[in-house]
Amino acid sequence: MRIDWSAFTPETALAGGVIIGFASILLMALNGRMAGISGIIGHVLPWQPKESGWRLAFIAGLLLAGFGWQLYTPLPAIILQVPNNTTLIIAGLLVGFGTSLGSGCTSGHGVCGLSRLSGRSLVATISFMLAAVITVYITRHLVGA
Repeated sequence: MRIDWSAFTPETALAGGVIIGFASILLMALNGRMAGISGIIGHVLPWQPKESGWRLAFIAGLLLAGFGWQLYTPLPAIILQVPNNTTLIIAGLLVGFGTSLGSGCTSGHGVCGLSRLSGRSLVATISFMLAAVITVYITRHLVGA
């Protein structure tokens, strides 16, 4: 197995991490809310003016930041290695089920929960990471997907 070190960009990864951390702090300081993406998206509907507005603004910021970064520094084409659409749909449903089961997603537990020294978030994050490692191992080395 050959590693492509040209894809290793610690500067942009560090900058992204700092921005995510700062955005999480701002959301907590200004709104008293955790920056858990699944919870933010999951509670946009039913529409509640006081709640849904900031949620839509947060989602728009996520999307606009990605497009803005793409304009600033074009990335190489990303090739998804998904065997078929059925696999992609099943994976999406499993992620959705996991965020419901774990009462939060990787951003909520991994960024916000760990920074608050939450034991529950530590267990959840270890579970996310372990599931990811096992999934990659199975799909790349056992199934050959």
